[in-house]
Amino acid sequence: MSHPFDTQSLPRGASPAGLPARSGIGLKSAHVGEILQTLPELGFFEVHAENYMVDGGPFHQHLARICEHYPLSIHGVGLSIGAEGPLDACHLDALAALLDRYQPASFSEHLAWSSHGGVFLNDLLPLPYTGRTLQRVCEHIDQVQTRLRRRMLLENPATYVQFAESTWDEPAFIAEVVQRTGCGLLLDVNNVHVSSVNHHFDAQAYVRALPLDRVGEIHLAGFDEQVDAAGDPLLIDHHGAPVDAAVWQLYDYVLGLTGPVATLIERDNDLPALPVLLAEAGMAEHRLHNIRVSA
Repeated sequence: MSHPFDTQSLPRGASPAGLPARSGIGLKSAHVGEILQTLPELGFFEVHAENYMVDGGPFHQHLARICEHYPLSIHGVGLSIGAEGPLDACHLDALAALLDRYQPASFSEHLAWSSHGGVFLNDLLPLPYTGRTLQRVCEHIDQVQTRLRRRMLLENPATYVQFAESTWDEPAFIAEVVQRTGCGLLLDVNNVHVSSVNHHFDAQAYVRALPLDRVGEIHLAGFDEQVDAAGDPLLIDHHGAPVDAAVWQLYDYVLGLTGPVATLIERDNDLPALPVLLAEAGMAEHRLHNIRVSA
């Protein structure tokens, strides 16, 4: 399969989408006033695309002012790239208009599906990793990149079930999608940890199997620990807690392989005060500046 987005020549540690190799946080309305007053030392802000798919209003007023001072990452949650049906053309058009408006340094979406038969679900659901799914995901990513006229980053999922029909393991599937479409990779380190505990695999081996030269952004987040029906730990990716020590440790391992990469602290629930998020971003920034890259 040919594609117009060639990432083969990118050096290791490069950011295909252009974000600075620094730490950032998600832009939340509760923090906008304080951010604009203090202009904290951060590499970038990230927003969810679907919160800005309107013509005007305070969200756009605030974002326009933020973009005067910081690079922007736009993160989609509603394209449903893994869905069996076609992409929603109206949603894609609205997304294209948003990206044209703000010209963000990065756009990313999920390896997941969230719609079926015209019904939209409030969740990011897992896929079976088969040849048929691979073809469909690649066709959808090609359509997205062509319509948006830019390379997107694809985020690895956090999952709670696996499919017996899968013929690819997840990192091999992702690597093939990246190779066929030319998209980049958003490496969510928390998702790797969550899935590795839920499915009992080696998180470091998973990371090593990914196309790390295509990583344009990293996500870090917190999780909730529950117990499944068998009494085993079940981790839920809920973005409502500080980054766990195990995730920081895996992040250090990733940086040792990739070098410095733009890193987001994700916090969508139980939102703390801005200084708390800035302190976590500072921890990521310290690691970015002090990592020893493996040969």
